[in-house]
Amino acid sequence: MKNKLKFLLIILIAAVIILVVSLIFQQDKEKRLNESRGKTIVQEKNDREKAEEFAKEMKQKVEERLHKIDIHNFIKTITFDSGVNINPMGYIIIRGYINGEPEKYDFSASLEYRSKEVGTMTFSPDLSYRFKDWDKYKDEPELKENYLKRLSEKERQQYLEDIGEKE
Repeated sequence: MKNKLKFLLIILIAAVIILVVSLIFQQDKEKRLNESRGKTIVQEKNDREKAEEFAKEMKQKVEERLHKIDIHNFIKTITFDSGVNINPMGYIIIRGYINGEPEKYDFSASLEYRSKEVGTMTFSPDLSYRFKDWDKYKDEPELKENYLKRLSEKERQQYLEDIGEKE
């Protein structure tokens, strides 16, 4: 009977030791997991903050590029949307609009962080036509006329005014 009691006591002590050790390992594992998640969140936040700072620095270059392609001096104001997007290729995308009309004259610019350059820019169709150099199509005047025919009378007058022409 004493042997059975000793045996049960040894098994009970071993079970308690195994349980305590496994709890310690589990807590340590959870602590490391929580710490690594915290680092990831902080790192993502730091990357976003870096992207936003970089975008702020690059807005002047975007404005310069817009004014350079604005051959008709259409741009009066440039407004940038708040925030940035980071695409999977690592480009930082900023968006904005011209002359207080976000629905009509919007643009986006991709910024290259490594080279500190403005990459590609895209424009809404209405804005793109405000930058069109019709002098390049002197041999094909019907192209401009076909475009103008698609516009209502009011839009046509506004377009011609925007590019500095009169009917």
